[in-house]
Amino acid sequence: MNGFLVVIPARLSSSRLPEKPLADIGGKPMVVRVAERARLSAANRVVVATDHPRIVAACEQYGVEVVLTRADHPSGTDRLAEVASLLALADDTVVVNVQGDEPLIEPALIDRLAALLQESRAPMATLAHDIHSAADMFNPNVVKVALDKQGHALYFSRAPIPYARDAFATSKESLPAGLPVYRHIGMYAYRASLLHTYSQLAPAPLEQFEALEQLRMLWHGHAIAVECVAEAPAAGVDTPEDLERVRAVVAGYTA
Repeated sequence: MNGFLVVIPARLSSSRLPEKPLADIGGKPMVVRVAERARLSAANRVVVATDHPRIVAACEQYGVEVVLTRADHPSGTDRLAEVASLLALADDTVVVNVQGDEPLIEPALIDRLAALLQESRAPMATLAHDIHSAADMFNPNVVKVALDKQGHALYFSRAPIPYARDAFATSKESLPAGLPVYRHIGMYAYRASLLHTYSQLAPAPLEQFEALEQLRMLWHGHAIAVECVAEAPAAGVDTPEDLERVRAVVAGYTA
């Protein structure tokens, strides 16, 4: 595998968990824990991109490379685009976006995503896994993705896609056998050339209605390669309950 860069966007504010990137997990800020997991991948560089000097200071304390970006970015991709500019990344650089609230991220998953993009002609790649329950299929918080025969995304939606018309007319309690239903995993890899032009892509109506920023790429004609993995990654941290769960896991690592 060729080298790649991991960028970890980290905003200080969070509606459900204030100052989430700085939350203590086993004596270290969460964003530092995420960076340490990313360093276990094959990435040749791991950079935190943040909007706040306190996160800069926390990263520097633990020797994590960090860049201070603008505070007005509406999405993580916008923040990555600024990082690509600040670091003057070559167009062919592969950039993997690892969320700053995933301190249990598997390094092998990062490597797999980077390899997918390197092996593809698409400018962007992401991951998915099978959905097995109707409850997940009809849950708008579970983002679904439909694929073409090349493994490229046709569409992402909070709605149940693809919709089994005849089967669901009878019952929505279970999924019909063979229905290709995939849950999107919110990790992305980009070629820096796409990030360099991202600011020129106007937001798409579909993106705004679905509240899914990846639809902007499809709207503007950019292919997104998708690979299906066997299992979902460990859940990230969104709530105080999530934080306690992750603390318990990390305590088991360090015991």
